[in-house]
Amino acid sequence: MTRPRRSHLFMPGSNPRALEKARNLSADGLILDLEDSVAPDAKAVARDQIAAAIAAKGFGRREILIRTNGLDTPWWADDVAMAAKASSDGILVPKVSTVEDLDTIGRRLAELGAAPTVRVWAMIETARAVLHAEELSAAGRDPQTRLSGFVFGPNDISRETRIRMLPGRAAMIPMITHCILATRAHGLEILDGPYSDINNSDGFATECAQGRDLGFDGKTLIHPSQIEACNAIFTPPEEEVARARKIIAAFELPENVSRGAIRLDGTMVERLHADMARRTIAIADAIAAMSKG
Repeated sequence: MTRPRRSHLFMPGSNPRALEKARNLSADGLILDLEDSVAPDAKAVARDQIAAAIAAKGFGRREILIRTNGLDTPWWADDVAMAAKASSDGILVPKVSTVEDLDTIGRRLAELGAAPTVRVWAMIETARAVLHAEELSAAGRDPQTRLSGFVFGPNDISRETRIRMLPGRAAMIPMITHCILATRAHGLEILDGPYSDINNSDGFATECAQGRDLGFDGKTLIHPSQIEACNAIFTPPEEEVARARKIIAAFELPENVSRGAIRLDGTMVERLHADMARRTIAIADAIAAMSKG
């Protein structure tokens, strides 16, 4: 199933009003957070509130992920147990750096009897994770890991590597492209990290467009005000969708069915363009379905 992942909004699990508000937001996905936005003494309450919110339903077609605390914390076991019982769409695990981490996560979900639909997303936010992104992606070939994709975490990477977070992210682009290539090589998805300057709408739009052009499937967000612009930037333009439909229609003509390349509107179009067109159409159709549900 093709699922739009243009915008995934972090929502603090310790804030019941935010969880309620999330049901009416236009984000493609929600990341109900137990980690950074929740104080240590509020972890248990946040866990219960997230479980209750998921049980109450009402999130429509939005993808619901639960960000657990890291595997090296005292909270992770309880976090993943709740997520398995709640049957969210998946869990997002911070600071995954090794295949052994993925094996631990998958094994624990299996022991808890989590439904196969509970998927795993790994946050790539350590130097080791970036260096081994291809190895981590390849582990997704093992269904026991349940791995669906990555979330690139620029802030933690900056902290660990001392690479400065500057407008344009020039110093980080090699790492970003490395991680994107790794996911595509193994059929996974990847989301861009958040943009922290909430009041800088121009800077946010620029970074969204950069992420789209680099190949991210969407972006994680930290404030509802960022949703509309993010969705617009990651939505295929109408003319692109129309062109995609035209390419598919042309290849379906009897005289073109067996051809590897055709001439369309004065340009050469190959089968690979038809494959790209199908992806564009699938995303556009999925977005249209989201708006109805």
